[in-house]
Amino acid sequence: MPLVSVVMPVHNSAATLGPAIRSVLTQTHTDLELLITDDRSTDDSMDLLKDFARQDERVLPESSPEQGGAGRARNLAIQRARGDYIAFLDSDDMWLPEKTERQIAFAQEGTAPLTFTSYFKMDADHEGESTDFVPNGRVIRAREHVDYRAMLVRDHIGALTAMYDRTVLGTRLMPDMRKRQDYALWLSIMRDGADARGLTEPLAVYRAHQAGSLSSNKMSLVRYNWDLYREHEGLSIPRSTRALAGAVWQSLRNSRI
Repeated sequence: MPLVSVVMPVHNSAATLGPAIRSVLTQTHTDLELLITDDRSTDDSMDLLKDFARQDERVLPESSPEQGGAGRARNLAIQRARGDYIAFLDSDDMWLPEKTERQIAFAQEGTAPLTFTSYFKMDADHEGESTDFVPNGRVIRAREHVDYRAMLVRDHIGALTAMYDRTVLGTRLMPDMRKRQDYALWLSIMRDGADARGLTEPLAVYRAHQAGSLSSNKMSLVRYNWDLYREHEGLSIPRSTRALAGAVWQSLRNSRI
């Protein structure tokens, strides 16, 4: 059974932390470690983490030396990882019990070192565990295959479902960016020649938070995607412009569905 290192950043997440952690500890694939970095929380998050660690030795929390955001918190956890696979889950989302088992089997059947799955999308105020969740038809479907070109236009990988094979790719950290660090990591993996495969079965639950108006979201997309294309990916201005036009079109199209 391959060891899976689950990476979880935490910042003031006491209200949702319990269900997220329990969804990992109740996986049918039990050979895992839960590497948690607390990003200088000011609520009861660290106390809860210590309680979980006392109850289950697979829970391995540490405090960040300084508040640095989710990307740096994830990287601190990745640097402690011992597993063959690196998987990601935020502290307000959840996995279904067979997520890890099914995804490992799926990854081992194919050749792509980066895999992801479909997931359920629910309102942020949903209460309960992932095992209590009743699917309501709001499913974000995973594409069966994604390459670098397709990813430039749209991030097709839900971070809460992503898993990469460290025995193939080595230890890959998230770029030190203010936002969209996960998207930048998937792009860097694909830019180096690896594609990604998607498992169409929904195996995780994402809490959707209100993130401002539609227009402000579009402006944020333009700003951060442009910086990602130019500074991180090193694309030319014409190619960045084409990719950005495609990303905005996809975002507008999805908002009408």
